Amino acid sequence: MPESAPVPPSASAPLTGADLDLRLVRYFTVVAEHRHFGRAAEALLTTQPSLSRQIRRLEQQLGARLLDRTPQGSRLTAAGEVFLPRARALLKSAGQAAAQARAAAEPGRCAVGFISGIIVTPAVRELRSRHPDAEVRGVALNWDEPRTALLDHRVDAVVARLPFPTGQLDVSVLYDEPRVLLVPLGHRLAGRESVTVDDIAGESLPRMAGGHSSWNAFWRIDPRPDGSRAPDGPVIDALEDKLELVADGQSLAISAGGLRVHRMRPDIVAIPLEGVEPSHVVLATRAGERSRLVADFRKIARARLTGPGE
Repeated sequence: MPESAPVPPSASAPLTGADLDLRLVRYFTVVAEHRHFGRAAEALLTTQPSLSRQIRRLEQQLGARLLDRTPQGSRLTAAGEVFLPRARALLKSAGQAAAQARAAAEPGRCAVGFISGIIVTPAVRELRSRHPDAEVRGVALNWDEPRTALLDHRVDAVVARLPFPTGQLDVSVLYDEPRVLLVPLGHRLAGRESVTVDDIAGESLPRMAGGHSSWNAFWRIDPRPDGSRAPDGPVIDALEDKLELVADGQSLAISAGGLRVHRMRPDIVAIPLEGVEPSHVVLATRAGERSRLVADFRKIARARLTGPGE
């Protein structure tokens, strides 16, 4: 497929989107990712000549050249640049459609996602007891995964703390947890029965990397009630990092589930933080979800998951 060669004419008119071979579309995205036919062929466990033929076949179907060979490997043409994001969206949509079809054909499965510090065992156990022939399991998620895990059909329900993106989800509050201030042993506030935002006006609080603005705003109380900005603090990549920063005296932090934190880290003191909105623990499912198991889990969760259980 030399750079100057035209796209071989198709035996018929270019195919419509409904007629595209998704296997060929996937091959194209892999070549586009690697920018090299040889490396892409290795990733796809095929040969380079075979991969080249498949890409040429896709180009024939589309009636447009997508990739040009270069001495360094390959590059996207203008048509390839336009097609790539749509190809990725097409593959993702097809994967979701397949997952939804499997879920409809296998209603005896329900995966319940949960994030660190939240216990869903009583509700999962009761759902399994009510449906002994169903496959019911809990799935641990990172703090920022609830929405993507639901929309990708990795889980069917999630119990997590707001804030997180809730588009295309049904979300209902199960219970609230008061927020607490975490300080190291020996800190000037460690002996207080409670504190307010005014008590930490000059204290830095960790910031989550990656532009998670809603998370940073809620857990740093930024802006403050008077409109001032919270002082910049250390940047972290994982929630566990903030506990180490607090214990080491590098920062304070705001959290929920104070007694659990204290049991995990006796070198950290959790102090009730007064005058701020509590943390909302919610149940989230896909909007329009019709699974009987998910509907039963909703009812069970509302009855059984009513507090942190400390």
